[in-house]
Amino acid sequence: MNLINLHRIAHALYLKKIPILPKVIYYLEFLIFNSSLPYKCQIGKDTKFAYGGIATVIHERAVIGNNCLIGQGVTIGGKSKQYEVPRIGDYVYISAGARIIGNVKIGNNVIVGANAVVTKNVPDNCIVAGIPATIIRENIQVSDYEDL
Repeated sequence: MNLINLHRIAHALYLKKIPILPKVIYYLEFLIFNSSLPYKCQIGKDTKFAYGGIATVIHERAVIGNNCLIGQGVTIGGKSKQYEVPRIGDYVYISAGARIIGNVKIGNNVIVGANAVVTKNVPDNCIVAGIPATIIRENIQVSDYEDL
């Protein structure tokens, strides 16, 4: 069983307005994977978590697109006194330990480097890395990096 499988079950139950089971599954996810992946979070089709999603923290209002790969130890969260939270596009690879914080939009076909701290918007088709994250390569296709 993977974190994403449990999340999809909890999210479906939440959408059907079943009150207790989504919360039970949320706590089960925390117990097994040491992760916080709220059942209200929207995650697109074919998105996967590396290593089962160990130590992943995602804000409940975050939106994650289709065909993404999220590494272990990733945080996708908000900032204090800011309502907006990250929105992740399609075909995004978020490497281990990365932090995406605040009102940030990550475009499509983006690679976020390991331990990067993203606090500003990232355009489509690029690679970002560093603290704070900066663009290190542009005009890429994530499908060109199939060995990731």
